[in-house]
Amino acid sequence: MKKIAASLAIAGASGLFCLQSRAQAPAPLPPEVRASQPQAQLLGQTTLRFWGLPIYDARLWAAPGFVLERFALQPLVLELQYRRALSGERIAERSIAEMRRQSDFDARRAAEWQAQLAALFPDVQSGDRLTGAYTPGGGARFWHNGRALGAVDDLLLARLFFGIWLSPQTSEPALRCEL
Repeated sequence: MKKIAASLAIAGASGLFCLQSRAQAPAPLPPEVRASQPQAQLLGQTTLRFWGLPIYDARLWAAPGFVLERFALQPLVLELQYRRALSGERIAERSIAEMRRQSDFDARRAAEWQAQLAALFPDVQSGDRLTGAYTPGGGARFWHNGRALGAVDDLLLARLFFGIWLSPQTSEPALRCEL
């Protein structure tokens, strides 16, 4: 099934669609997921690889009835468990580059958002978890290994940030489908 979803995801932006009938094994909710989305279930999980090297394991948590095509209209939690060390500055920098795939925003806004994300995200080591909870109309909250980091109140920044993984314009369409 994983190969089928990946093959369908590669169909191209105009014909991109994902299988959504895969059932996930029950998984315990991390405390920060339970606190922000008590009805959430694990909808999907996958590993991001770059040149074959695992970067992080991603898990999408949301309430039953979540529809990927309408991700920005539904509360969700995305959990990333890193497999290697990365600086918070590098995570913020890459986030802005990925967000530009979804929307054209000016250099001033990009610099502001990058500074905001860099101040929010710590350096991570292998095994660390960064978790983000998205609330439509409410922005996003973030945790590092279950410890609160802070919030993003800018609704556009929050939506584009989670769109890195869930938007049809993602650079990783197979990962999107697996989530």
